[in-house]
Amino acid sequence: MSLVKTDLSNTVIDGSCVYGISAWDLILDGSRQQNIYISDNDRSITVPSIELAQFISLLVNNSKIRDVIDSITSKVVLILGCFSEDRKIILDQIKHELQRRDYLPVLFDFDGPKNRDITETVMTLASLAKFVVADISDPRSIPQELTKIVPNFPSVPVQPVIVSTQREYGMFSHFSRFPWVLETLEYSGDDIHNLVGHIVDNCESRLKTTNNSDHVGY
Repeated sequence: MSLVKTDLSNTVIDGSCVYGISAWDLILDGSRQQNIYISDNDRSITVPSIELAQFISLLVNNSKIRDVIDSITSKVVLILGCFSEDRKIILDQIKHELQRRDYLPVLFDFDGPKNRDITETVMTLASLAKFVVADISDPRSIPQELTKIVPNFPSVPVQPVIVSTQREYGMFSHFSRFPWVLETLEYSGDDIHNLVGHIVDNCESRLKTTNNSDHVGY
């Protein structure tokens, strides 16, 4: 059943089975949803909304979708920084070097979705990332982004980097108490290859240490 762009305003959707539907761009103003079943023969899995039902159904019933998500979270690297002309050149070089090492770098240099705060979008990307590279040179939005990311994602290493002619901004020292925020690496514009090598070594080492500690005693 296709429910694409269906108007369900001011409806009550309770105890419904949505197995096999295609639900995109629904209009749900004033709608109340609960107890949505995602299987045609097993009513043990319920979710609170139709959109979530479609997503969870894909995860539960489609191993290929799970493989794709596992692949993404094992390779995605989120790159944050200032996108002035000179800083953007450096971020692009970092992105290129990560690609050469078989990662999937995501460079956040675009406007967030119109219906979502940009910081929330950055947090969503961080939740999918294996690690985060944060260029804190010429900080603008990155202090706010790190304030949201660092406390909420302890399993995601954050590697700060900064051009050698600058120093960390005043409040950055606050993050030193979080063990998954790694020691800041300094760089010059002609040494990005080695910089990314250190970034990868540091982050992979942190992930390995964390994974090993998680298995202690089991």
